[in-house]
Amino acid sequence: MIDSTRGVLYPARLPSFHRLPPGPEVAEFVRWFWIPEWDIAPGRSSRQEVVGYPAANLVVEPAGVSLVGPTTRRAHRDLTGRGWAVGALLRPAGTAALSDEPSALVDAERPVELPALHARVAAAMSSAAGAERRTAAAGAFADWLARELPEPTPEARLANAMADLLLENAEVTQLADAARRLAVSPRTLQRLAHRYVGVSPAAMIRRRRLQEAAQRVREDPGADLARIAAELGYADHAHLTRDFRKVLSFTPSSYRADT
Repeated sequence: MIDSTRGVLYPARLPSFHRLPPGPEVAEFVRWFWIPEWDIAPGRSSRQEVVGYPAANLVVEPAGVSLVGPTTRRAHRDLTGRGWAVGALLRPAGTAALSDEPSALVDAERPVELPALHARVAAAMSSAAGAERRTAAAGAFADWLARELPEPTPEARLANAMADLLLENAEVTQLADAARRLAVSPRTLQRLAHRYVGVSPAAMIRRRRLQEAAQRVREDPGADLARIAAELGYADHAHLTRDFRKVLSFTPSSYRADT
């Protein structure tokens, strides 16, 4: 099941937002497709804030296509008027197929000239309505990726396995844990993360932990913050608070009060 709110700081403020699983033909390149649609009243805006996944996204919008790298801080976008976007959260194999230097994408957004991809996704978004439109757009995106991206190398597949472990397995709290499970050296994982993701394995673990902490704080108003910190591998409540301040610029308590 794809969690449509993990990483989203204020889900109640979202416009229409969906995450769709990739088909098997592109599952090695894409973790999921995401599609927001909005229609904001004239003179108003809607700020969407996220603590993003440590991964790149390939994003199609009416104005063009962009490659958006992983972020090191809370990110936001102010939505106005009427619009849509269709994004692919890339797995390491997909990122490396689209960028020779993923580390240069960190905290950056670059336009890319992919007119065929843009035309197919835009046509799908204008040809139907509701779920049918989203399915068509994700399908058009997947067809383009399957046709244009090369088959992943064994090393790219190892990078995918690394990312899956670091982003999905809460038992992995240290680089050595991941290295042992994948039967490689910590240095190999560091090299793979630099080449295929752009951020370190430790940063990937920290981001997964912070995303889960934010979700728990938001969804369980009565949960003890010290218990959340302990269950997620933080040294103590103060450690959790420092991580919140560093990345999100507010404390867990203030975030809870604001949601």
